[in-house]
Amino acid sequence: MRVATLLFPPLGLLLLWRKGGLSPGRKWLGTAGILLFSVLYGAAVVGILMWTAGLEVEWRGGFPPVLTFRKTKPDYSAVEAHRSSQTHPALPSATAPVLPGTNYWTDFRGPRRDGRYEEQPILAPWPQGGLRLSWREPIGGGYASFVVAEGRAFTLEQRREREAVTAYDLATGRELWAHSYPAAFSESMGGDGPRATPTWHAGRLYSLGAEGDVCCLDAATGRLLWRKNVLGEARSKNLFFGLSASPLIVDENVLVLSGNPDGGPGQTVLVYNKVTGERAWTALNERQAYASPMLVTLAGERQILLVTASRVAGLKPEGGAILWDFPWRVSYDNAIAQPVLTASNRFLISAGYGTGCALIEVSRQGTQFSARQIWKNSNLKNKFNSSVFHEGFVYGLDEGILACLDAATGERRWKDGRYGYGQLLLAGGHLVVLGGEGELILIRASPDKLIELSRFQAIPGKTWNHPVIANGRLLVRNAVEMACFDVSP
Repeated sequence: MRVATLLFPPLGLLLLWRKGGLSPGRKWLGTAGILLFSVLYGAAVVGILMWTAGLEVEWRGGFPPVLTFRKTKPDYSAVEAHRSSQTHPALPSATAPVLPGTNYWTDFRGPRRDGRYEEQPILAPWPQGGLRLSWREPIGGGYASFVVAEGRAFTLEQRREREAVTAYDLATGRELWAHSYPAAFSESMGGDGPRATPTWHAGRLYSLGAEGDVCCLDAATGRLLWRKNVLGEARSKNLFFGLSASPLIVDENVLVLSGNPDGGPGQTVLVYNKVTGERAWTALNERQAYASPMLVTLAGERQILLVTASRVAGLKPEGGAILWDFPWRVSYDNAIAQPVLTASNRFLISAGYGTGCALIEVSRQGTQFSARQIWKNSNLKNKFNSSVFHEGFVYGLDEGILACLDAATGERRWKDGRYGYGQLLLAGGHLVVLGGEGELILIRASPDKLIELSRFQAIPGKTWNHPVIANGRLLVRNAVEMACFDVSP
């Protein structure tokens, strides 16, 4: 005991405590000493491992962050080597005629931005061992998803000190073209790289980079048609986690969101002619959020549904006048999830950071609109993933745990299954969940209980990017890898 006390004082105090050799006061001091020593010792061990063995800190959505020897970060050398190997003259050129295919999933989270896939039935359940792999390739960093049109999959990724808008052959995964420009957004908690998914429309691709670069490209060749920087044009500061809202096509225009005017004269909703890039109109002078605008019909009125850092509002598609608004404030201004329409005049909004969810009803009397809260509770907290609506019920990840709510009352029907801070979509009466660690899970959309049908590991590492289904193909990606699976029945 004397040796222990001399060489390791907290251990000596613990031994004395257990043998009754210390007074109550000294026992308390001994306990405090042991706890303090344990914290310092643990911190020293972690520091040594980070310095000598490559231990790293990775934020995976929850708190606290995790310690890992395999942090999910892009391997630019692997991407460059792989793309170089694809330049063999026997391969078709990037300017070859576009491939046949339906143009269905051309927008973020699908044609209505609501996470619903209705193009054709999907295979259910999946084979034991997972869906048949069509292809798997390395990719650059970032959190953008894919859009699919004319047999091609388009995304936005980080490649060293440049952002790259890229096009891939849907059948083979081969890169067809890449348009890059200098931009390198970096943020330690959320991660580096672009966030917003591009938008395809009428043979053109529209992208918004994390630092405000808007590109309009010819989708067949990648040729730049016009380019803007919305932070400069709006005289706005960037958001803490970078610009994240996908461009929205509204009639003859494309709408993009800027960041934070910080009391300045700038306006943060910017609308350009989709062909020429000329400014059409601007609206709002307030900090934006991380959700993408939606073109919807509420209370019989076609409008732009927009979530800002302080409210949710309906804007006229011509000129941006506010039809109605409802206060919606999330801690740290982190409004990230998409609204979910549940009726012709109702939608659900949800957020993490202790906020919860609410059902909002939009009403109309003549030319006047108003919005009121039907219910609000903490039964669903979409942190940075969005829910889906199916046959009267909302399904979504409540801080990483799947939950089902009655849309009319807000009552939680069940909460089960830990899938991390991934994403989900609705297809053929099923939930397709891409978990926060790269697993794909097929779940029956049932209000009675969690019914998990299939699961398999699709891609490795932290995965926050939204899955996509188009032409019977299921596409997934993260900051390291992308993969395509056959999900046709």
